[in-house]
Amino acid sequence: MRFLAFERPGVLGWRETSAPKLSSDLEAIVAPMVVGRCDLDVGFVRGVAPIAAGSALGHECIARVIDVGSHVRTVKPGDLVLVSAQICCGYCRSCKRGHTGRCESVPFAASYGMGRPGDFGGALADLLRVPYADAMLVPLPKGLDPVATIGAADMALDAWRAVGPALNERPEAAVLVVGGLASVIGLYAAGIAVSMGASEVVYWDADEQRRRVAAELGATALDMTSALPRSFGIVIDAGGTVDGLQRALAAAEPEALFTSVVIYFDNATPLPLRDMYLKGITLRTGRPNVRPQMENVLRLCHGGSFRPSDVPTTLFDFDRADEAWLSTDLRVAVTRDA
Repeated sequence: MRFLAFERPGVLGWRETSAPKLSSDLEAIVAPMVVGRCDLDVGFVRGVAPIAAGSALGHECIARVIDVGSHVRTVKPGDLVLVSAQICCGYCRSCKRGHTGRCESVPFAASYGMGRPGDFGGALADLLRVPYADAMLVPLPKGLDPVATIGAADMALDAWRAVGPALNERPEAAVLVVGGLASVIGLYAAGIAVSMGASEVVYWDADEQRRRVAAELGATALDMTSALPRSFGIVIDAGGTVDGLQRALAAAEPEALFTSVVIYFDNATPLPLRDMYLKGITLRTGRPNVRPQMENVLRLCHGGSFRPSDVPTTLFDFDRADEAWLSTDLRVAVTRDA
């Protein structure tokens, strides 16, 4: 069986390994059908985010179930399913709390395609073993196209955690999204905010292409050189720069809910803690817990108010995944039906 591996920045290669087999009654074997390139993948292949040579790639995945263990109840062979990028059992203390990105039944932060402990492989492969099928697989709702919906398998989940709960708590709030390094996640956050009926959604980014996409999603798109029209009750930092982070915090209104969806690799990233204290800003950052968000995002997709495919996606044949992952296009995916 082949899988796509990271060799070094700018160089990927197909490797061979043995095909996975069921090793417990809780498992499933799936064949990835559509795999989307995550913003984190871009960081890996360009040398911005660390990953070891030889690591399997790909984690945003919709797959077809090939085989299941005897205790699997929620899916069956032939089903199209969204696959949780994070390995999670569904029954440990962390999973029961919804903290599926930190499942206690596997090595810490185990995932597909990110070079993390556990040797679970990546979705850019002929087959994938799912150790906890009932916890990790969600059937694709009827009527949704897997290619058009691929973002709901990962990046839209990250966007939802930054926008959805905050807007559910404060439906009258205005939303600011600072675009940048987490380019597609930021755009999805703007799209979800619009779909949920936020009173105002402003997308703030130096990149003209991303601003154009944000405007098509229904947000007010402003260049970073432009002054913001107001302060905001919900702020999402997808920018990845210290300057952008501090400007976003300055734009947060008192008692604002602020979520950063990017990784700052410098542990000494400065924060204006005095101003944040005086304003009472709640700041959240960290690896998202993706599995609990799936039904929320799929509900938006199925209702038609949010379409991940509205962020223009370049499709490649699965066999060209090495080329796709190195593409400079904003959003790419591979499919066995391209």
